[in-house]
Amino acid sequence: MVTSTHETSHRIFQDHPEVLTPAFEALGLPPPAKAIIEALTPDATEVKPLERRVDTVLRVEPSDGDSFLIAIEAQTARSRDKGSSWAYYVAYLHAKFRLPVLLVAVCRNRPTASWAVGPFESRVGSWTTQITRPFVLSPDNVPEITDESVVAREPALATFSAIVQSESENAPAILGMVARGMRTFDKATAKYWCDGLRSGWRTLLSGTHGESWRIWSALTSQAGEPSSRRRTSRARPQASLKAKLKAKPKTASL
Repeated sequence: MVTSTHETSHRIFQDHPEVLTPAFEALGLPPPAKAIIEALTPDATEVKPLERRVDTVLRVEPSDGDSFLIAIEAQTARSRDKGSSWAYYVAYLHAKFRLPVLLVAVCRNRPTASWAVGPFESRVGSWTTQITRPFVLSPDNVPEITDESVVAREPALATFSAIVQSESENAPAILGMVARGMRTFDKATAKYWCDGLRSGWRTLLSGTHGESWRIWSALTSQAGEPSSRRRTSRARPQASLKAKLKAKPKTASL
């Protein structure tokens, strides 16, 4: 079942590709800020019975080097059929656009991340015809937020980090750090990021982090207000991250 946590884990890349920075750094690619990145409609369906959708697909035109695609999948647990689905996505996108494809899996826990790196092989006897090896973003390579100033400077990366780290032991502390950092924003900006983070954590609220979430809600209810006069704001920004989760990418279909 697709959840708001699942959707937020990959939709954030469409509006804020800077959260790809850890992946680009690990692969020795120019920073996302120096590239032209556009979202593609993630429909990889060829015939009606084979309905398949990649979570998010981005076309990247780096400042230095050749263009490529990034297929992003949010993965919350092991899935028996996911290896073959990923192989299909990569092969289809490569054939469709004639561009190399980087497959990125976003995982919020280490067991899933360890499985997601693969390799997933199509093998007959001793001969392997195809190998799929996703690049995994997980608590191991997405840095924890340990400074409120980072939230103010890089809210997208801070929000993404809090979502990826949401099942870690330090999740309550990270959530509190992000909440305190968001109190420096104006009302509309604070609500935008709070809505996104709330969607990313929604499936965890009834679990072990319930008390942390209540504390976070109390802190962020003051976001965007002058320190001398804190109050809960009813302001609604023009386009919240939560609302954009329901929107379709603007570019042409696959």
